[in-house]
Amino acid sequence: MITISRERPITIAILALGGLGGGVLTKWLVDMAEANGFLAQSTYVAGVAQRTGSTVYCIEMYAADKAQEQGRTPVFALYPVPGDVDLVVAGEMAETGRAIQKGFVTPNTTTLIASSHRVFSIIEKEAVDDGIVDQAPVAEAAAKVAKKFICFDMEVLANETGSVISSVLFGAIAATDALPFDKGAYEKVIRDTGRAVDRNLAGFAAGFTGASRPAQAAKKEDVPQAEPVGANGRVLARRIDNELPAATRVFALHGALRALDYQDAGYANSYLDTLTRVHEAEAKVAGESRQFSLTTEVARQLALQMCYEDTIRVADLKTRRERSQRVRDQVGAVENQPAHIVEYFHPRIEEICDTLPAALGGYILRSPRIRKIMSPLFTKGRNIRTSSITGFLMLRTIAKMKRWRRGTYRFSVQQKLIANWLQRVLAALESDYDNALHIAQSIESVRGYGDTYERGLKRYEEAIR
Repeated sequence: MITISRERPITIAILALGGLGGGVLTKWLVDMAEANGFLAQSTYVAGVAQRTGSTVYCIEMYAADKAQEQGRTPVFALYPVPGDVDLVVAGEMAETGRAIQKGFVTPNTTTLIASSHRVFSIIEKEAVDDGIVDQAPVAEAAAKVAKKFICFDMEVLANETGSVISSVLFGAIAATDALPFDKGAYEKVIRDTGRAVDRNLAGFAAGFTGASRPAQAAKKEDVPQAEPVGANGRVLARRIDNELPAATRVFALHGALRALDYQDAGYANSYLDTLTRVHEAEAKVAGESRQFSLTTEVARQLALQMCYEDTIRVADLKTRRERSQRVRDQVGAVENQPAHIVEYFHPRIEEICDTLPAALGGYILRSPRIRKIMSPLFTKGRNIRTSSITGFLMLRTIAKMKRWRRGTYRFSVQQKLIANWLQRVLAALESDYDNALHIAQSIESVRGYGDTYERGLKRYEEAIR
């Protein structure tokens, strides 16, 4: 055990979003301190909301025998004091940046432990384009301002061990010399809880091992290689290799396989036909000198626009075997144990008309009288138990409607949007490459369905005026 010769309490700050187990981790640390002869106190200040502000937990501890020798009772702080925090634990990468910004991390004092995974904030999700914050600068700053920086993906380890991220963080803390307790003391706290002991100990061990390795540099991940499966997938991959430049092939293959999964082989080949046309036009201007950036961007955006979200797609995704298994894994259901899934749906009249034949859907949406009659039918959401035979068959029936998708109202609207967008891109390419690239990127705001789709479409139309 490490001997403490300090005259002030050990201070710990934990920054965690809702669901990251900050409260559990705090209790473990306090229980461990008290079980090993320390006085301890914990407080917390809740964030604004689960995904827009973290809860800050403050733990302070002081050796009881030292306090007795001095004849004084330590006064613990209610909130971490900037510049005077020994250990900072961030349950997610954005929280690392917040800890640094709040002044909790200092080079001569603070050990900083952070998970490199991300839980995207509301601001990042609301962005009309790619609003995801680059975490590499955060990691670089953390390495500079902390006395010791430990960073790795703890969410992956939690999932692999079937535990929770708080147990992995607990193991990472144990691997440092920030607290005067041995490994056995940490493990005893987990055992004494009597809850999910084996899984939490597995997570603890994974965190302990992970913290013993050098800190991982946080960086934007490269686009993973797509793996074509089946005869149609392999044919698409060969066509891409033969017709498109190397710089665009990764995105093109992802897009083609997405279109294949979304509709059929003909739809995927239509995607590649359009992409080849853009590539040929770009090659005549300055494609190779610009590393075919325009074709690459169109490959990405075209796939998203062709594979738009509608009720057919939602029903298809929610009834896939892999999704059911993923839900079972998340709730920890063992083999042969029933797990019931209840989905919430709230389609508006617009989403219903989107899947009707083009003429009928358009007629209803253009008729104020019919809309007024039908709208009350869709004012409330409804819960559907998709793990039941009735609920599952209802969604599978909707999913099977994709064979008629080309005749739906939304398909006709979407094809006009794509054609207009491509026409603008190619027209701009003739005189201004950068403007063509900007127009290609601008359609990214058009996504989702319902109100999200309408807001994005409005922003796109404003951007290209």
